[in-house]
Amino acid sequence: RRDVISGGVLPLASAAPGQDGMERGEAFCYDELLHIGPDQSGMEVLNDYLATRSYIDGFVFSQADVEIFRSIQKPPLDQYFHVVRWYRHITAIWDCTQDDAKTCSVHTSKMKRSQPPWSPPTEVKQPELRLYNSLTRSKEIFRPQNGKNVLWYCCGPTVYDASHMGHARSYISFDILRRILMNYFKYDVFYCMNITDVDDKIIKRARQNHLFDKYREKNLAPTQLLQDIKAALKPFTVKLAETTDPDKKQMLERINHTVLSSLKVLEDMIQQAFPKGEITQQAQVLLVEAKDILSDWLDVQFGSQVTDNTIFSKLPKYWEGEYHKDMDELNVLPADVLTRVSEYIPEIVQFVQQVVDNHYGYISNGSVYFDTVKFDSNEKHSYAKLVPEAVGDQQALHEGEGDLSISADRLSEKRSPNDFALWKASKPGEPAWDSPWGKGRPGWHIECSAMAGTILGESMDIHGGGFDLRFPHHDNELAQSEAYFENDHWVRYFLHTGHLTIAGCKMSKSLKNFITIKEALNANTSRQLRLAFLMHSWKDTLDYSSNTMESAIQYEKFLNEFFLNVKDILRTPTDFTGQFEKWEEKEVALNKRFYEKKSAVHKALCDNIDTRTVIEELRTLVSQCNTYIAAKKSNKELPNRMLLRTIATYLTEILKIFGAIEGEEPIGFPVRGDGQNLNLETTVMPYLKVLSDFREGVRQIAREKKVSEVLQLCDGLRDDILPELGVRFEDHEGLCTVVKLVDRETLLREREEKKKIEEAKIRKKEEAAQKKRELEAVKLAKMKIPPSEMFRLEKEKYSKFDENGFPTHDTEGKELSKGQSKKLRKLYETQEKLYNEYVQTLQNGSTS
Repeated sequence: RRDVISGGVLPLASAAPGQDGMERGEAFCYDELLHIGPDQSGMEVLNDYLATRSYIDGFVFSQADVEIFRSIQKPPLDQYFHVVRWYRHITAIWDCTQDDAKTCSVHTSKMKRSQPPWSPPTEVKQPELRLYNSLTRSKEIFRPQNGKNVLWYCCGPTVYDASHMGHARSYISFDILRRILMNYFKYDVFYCMNITDVDDKIIKRARQNHLFDKYREKNLAPTQLLQDIKAALKPFTVKLAETTDPDKKQMLERINHTVLSSLKVLEDMIQQAFPKGEITQQAQVLLVEAKDILSDWLDVQFGSQVTDNTIFSKLPKYWEGEYHKDMDELNVLPADVLTRVSEYIPEIVQFVQQVVDNHYGYISNGSVYFDTVKFDSNEKHSYAKLVPEAVGDQQALHEGEGDLSISADRLSEKRSPNDFALWKASKPGEPAWDSPWGKGRPGWHIECSAMAGTILGESMDIHGGGFDLRFPHHDNELAQSEAYFENDHWVRYFLHTGHLTIAGCKMSKSLKNFITIKEALNANTSRQLRLAFLMHSWKDTLDYSSNTMESAIQYEKFLNEFFLNVKDILRTPTDFTGQFEKWEEKEVALNKRFYEKKSAVHKALCDNIDTRTVIEELRTLVSQCNTYIAAKKSNKELPNRMLLRTIATYLTEILKIFGAIEGEEPIGFPVRGDGQNLNLETTVMPYLKVLSDFREGVRQIAREKKVSEVLQLCDGLRDDILPELGVRFEDHEGLCTVVKLVDRETLLREREEKKKIEEAKIRKKEEAAQKKRELEAVKLAKMKIPPSEMFRLEKEKYSKFDENGFPTHDTEGKELSKGQSKKLRKLYETQEKLYNEYVQTLQNGSTS
């Protein structure tokens, strides 16, 4: 029989060409196999033979195919795997309704097996990313001009003073949006930002600082200082009277009050002949407080005489450096390319010239202005796309032109009040560069257009800036850039971040109402500031307050506790396969909620990058996880580590995308040591775990032996020693101690709060005990009174008593009524009972 099988005959129907040395179509002789019989040796031969055959490709079965399996009276044993396989296959496709094998026929419709039809699932429409576009004042589907490539320009700072939280509002918000576009939506973002280091504000501040320093070096006599400040107060008072803006007026009034108060003190000291040293000291105080008033006064007199042009580069260079340090502290990604106005003067000159050549600019007295009327009259163009209702707002236009560019002679150079400067002819005391129109400097708006156009070309996907830059700055940028490129789409999406206020007032350098970034970082961490911004919409006003920051601090603590709990669970010893635990109903339910929250997060990010909703969805997810962990621990069960690892990793990744977590740790906030690359948690946790296990063993023995002193030492280690090292031990009855690395200051603050709570409990307990003692003393004093004496003490109520001391008449001599006597009798009986208890205690010797 084995000779027949090994002799090269084909399988049940046909085989591929060349298989077993035979060609397709040769018939197989079943004579030998039909006489094998169902004994063990026959089955082994058949099984060996069928082991080399496959029905996947489909076969045409003959009657002999059916007969050989028909001869097998019952299903083969499982040990003959290949016979069983073919037996089931043949049985499935033959049609045999009678016992006679000769009447059996093969289903011709199933002679060749094929896969059944497949239907795809119903398509569910997925959310698309939409961004709030200031050009339409609505959320628009975000479609970059070149696939996944995104060109983005952001207006950077004008560097003449310290960066404040108003700047942080814009730059942290754009950093969050940029990171999400890159790391969540996977866009390839090219981010360009400018530094304005040539501007009216910079020129004026640099000149004033220079003149004030020179004035201070003169070390004038206090009397001369008083005279100069009084002279400077005259134009300042006029300025104060003419100011209509309420916030600015309040700021000027505050300066005026401070200077007048300090001036009065110095005058009084001089009149009263105070010691020279004290007078000099007060003069220096006055000089500092009057700096703004004196600087304005000095600039009006001597500003045009300043010839040292280096002062105009030193000031912005210093403050740009401070700005970059602040951004690094805030974990704001640097721009891909940074442009400085002072480095792009040739490009700016060429840009202005092209605008003039395109007939949208005109030359006037050495300056070049943009012709808004000519531009707006062109059917291809529209002026003030962002804020058309602001056209004609002279106050906004003057602020856009700058303090040094709104004199009467400057304004008279314009054809229309709405026109704005592309190039300004420099006056004495101002920096200047060569141009076809003479010595001058760039206008404010042209700087961004020229630099962005040079780097990004004729059209960009996103332009970003603060809300207050919409008009006139960004509207003027749009106009002059579209005039240069002769198009109507220089910017596709304009994004504007909301204001930041302090107690409802806008933060502003010019109003001297600001908190520097360094000051903010002294109060809170960069992560806490970022979380505060994430908890609000990027395009809405954010009020910077203690309540806002406290919410961010509590949210950070909430997340950190979850991460620490998960990491503790993951540290529970197990072998590799032991980490894969069976999922019960609780795990399935939590996983379902996890995927629901992931979907909700995606939907929120698609909806104008709504981080506020994302933060709340993450909060809910963590709360659900905490509930799950608590339920498992209450049942003395270990939570499913793989599920919690997945959720915690997802949360960490989202926070990394938002820029709220740095580092490569897969779960939670990093805990770093003094070394730059030292992961403190990874390094010390094994040792802390050993300490925790040892302590738990000691506590167990101490409880069994009832050695309270040892238990107190263990508690002292937990409560007093380890918090100083940034380590928290959490003891849970019947469970292992949870070990967490936490910020030392946080632990010490928690310890103080816990101490206060314990002290309050002790104080409350002592007060309750004292009250109880007082009540008992009152009760005891009352018990000592014999019932026959209790009413006799109330002489103001009763005048006559019976032989037992029970009152019969009131103070007016009237006999008491039955109702009064009944009430008094109850009191009498109660006192009698109390007195008898007192006497009994005396007899028992229980009362001293």
